[in-house]
Amino acid sequence: MSHLIDIQDIYKIYNPGENEVRALDGISLTVERGEFVAIVGQSGSGKSTLMNMLGLLDVVTSGKYLLDGKDVSSLSDDELSDIRNKQIGFIFQGFNLISSLTAQANVELPLVYRGMRKEERNTLSKNALERVGMTNRKDHLPSQLSGGQQQRVAIARAVAAKPPIILADEPTGNLDSRTGDDVMKILRELSDEGRTIILITHDNDIASAARRIIRIHDGKIIEDTNN
Repeated sequence: MSHLIDIQDIYKIYNPGENEVRALDGISLTVERGEFVAIVGQSGSGKSTLMNMLGLLDVVTSGKYLLDGKDVSSLSDDELSDIRNKQIGFIFQGFNLISSLTAQANVELPLVYRGMRKEERNTLSKNALERVGMTNRKDHLPSQLSGGQQQRVAIARAVAAKPPIILADEPTGNLDSRTGDDVMKILRELSDEGRTIILITHDNDIASAARRIIRIHDGKIIEDTNN
């Protein structure tokens, strides 16, 4: 069976030539199904660029990225969009909720794009909100929720359709430590259920929740250890 994620010597180069910036500088790594991986680095290290590559939000300058055995460079924009929608759940530092939609409607949005029937969307969104403790806030707008509550809704949105991969980019960055601990508890539970979790962070304490820690600096992997 192939690796879930197989990155082979990838580069992301901006301004090629004399003043080029190598955001990713020859990175190779594999991730297996069900792993909980933290990618750790300071601002400018390349970790967010790597997340964008993993999440099919950007394309590499050179190198190969195989996702579940498929070379993503050979896929059309529609095929990439379909994979993002069905196989990857995104959790961002800034929550990225639609301000005019209720919590439940925000959770349902990716399910709408998948063409699910209303009854199925309703069931999945309610179940997702229940697991993050937000059932009693399902009809609230984002402006009526605290930062921690908004991040719980964002997690519910990411997991509602049960995607096999969760990409979490600094998911506790805008939260106090107690709320951040709650978010990490949810991610650990998802990992225990067999989801593949890739956590992007600059915080070593947050990274310690993962079972594998990859450190990145100046676009290169400098350490890859099991926790």
